[in-house]
Amino acid sequence: MSSISENLPNPCKALVSVAASLALSTLALRLADRLPDAVETYLILWFRSLSSRVSSQLTLLIRDSNGLAPNQIFEAATVYLGTKLSPSTSRIDVYKPAQEDELVVSMDRDQELVDTFKGMKLKWILMSARNRDSSHPIQSRKKSSISKFESQHFLLRFSKKHRDLVLESYLPWILSRAKEIREQRKAVKLHTVDYNGPDYWGLINLSHPATFDTIAMEPNIKAALIEDLNSFVGGREYYKRVGRAWKRGYLLYGPPGTGKSSLVAAMANYLKFDVYDLDLNEVQCNSDLRRLLIGTGSQSIIVIEDIDCSKESKLLDEDKITLSGLLNFIDGLWSSCGDQRIIVFTTNHKDRLDPVLLRPGRMDLHIHMSYCTFSGFKTLAHNYLGITQDHPSFADIENLLKKDQATPAAIAGELMISQDPEVTLRGLVEFLRHKLDDSESVHNL
Repeated sequence: MSSISENLPNPCKALVSVAASLALSTLALRLADRLPDAVETYLILWFRSLSSRVSSQLTLLIRDSNGLAPNQIFEAATVYLGTKLSPSTSRIDVYKPAQEDELVVSMDRDQELVDTFKGMKLKWILMSARNRDSSHPIQSRKKSSISKFESQHFLLRFSKKHRDLVLESYLPWILSRAKEIREQRKAVKLHTVDYNGPDYWGLINLSHPATFDTIAMEPNIKAALIEDLNSFVGGREYYKRVGRAWKRGYLLYGPPGTGKSSLVAAMANYLKFDVYDLDLNEVQCNSDLRRLLIGTGSQSIIVIEDIDCSKESKLLDEDKITLSGLLNFIDGLWSSCGDQRIIVFTTNHKDRLDPVLLRPGRMDLHIHMSYCTFSGFKTLAHNYLGITQDHPSFADIENLLKKDQATPAAIAGELMISQDPEVTLRGLVEFLRHKLDDSESVHNL
């Protein structure tokens, strides 16, 4: 005995198939919150089985994450589909990132988009669902638990005969295309811990203008750092061959005002890496530390400033972060969750750090951020006053810098007093002389 659909023309069969699939899916979703889990699971499987029999379409479910780890295919699809929205789309998601001119457009939930690839037609649908175990986006901070209130996923529908083509060609192509789009839009971001954020981080544009050309460092130290960074970012095959996570640790140490934060910004601008500012005082426990690490992206710089102060206030508290937890974050199994990660530690007092933190693999390169030298001063004079050649005041300034210690920040403050080079340099000489007199007076007491 033939069914009703078998006697219909082909276009009508397709329409009936789609209508049946949508009706069954809608019914399953409406029943989901009213049935016991076992019954719900059985019905959903039955609906899916029935839907697959009446349809020639295959549906891929692409979730936004897999446990704690973000789904790269979901993220790539979000970027790619935002460039494919048609004028007929009824609703789109649009926002303007801070300090950027270009609007970012993406699909809104419950919207459909049709794409084509090598002659096949594919339909994308963005959907969202509330997590059952989350009555609130963030549970009690005392429980030190980070959980997501809502999850999203794409449904990708296409003809079953194109299954291999989609999995082997289309989705890898989307990953590649999304990477190209990101590179074109690339603006360095500064991420800070945000327990209310969708991935545990909040972000803004990093608009810090520091570059290696403007940093007041000794030329040989600067050149060595740039060479080390270039070697690191080009070392994919090396790290794979030796079986090590593709990451590198730097320790920036020296007195306040020597440019440690500016150097981090210069590194980020040079590499076009996002910066994740990890304040350990905001982290509740080791499990939160792991979750935050997973939320960081590849090609990023994770900064832990004043590690000696964080160590004193957090690592000695048994209910907070342990030293073993921090070490596992730096070079344990969890540290391998991503590629091209740089971890930068800063401190004013290197001697206060536990020796286990200082060894290679954790802090691979130690960079001393010293008081301002004459070569550093000349860089600052060029930046602030546009002086490219020697000046009569330079001899006095060089002599004074050898006798007394002045930070690059202090020198820069004096150079900003006036835009007149003559006035400014005379004032700097007087500043350094007074500073030297004061230090000699203190020494003689």
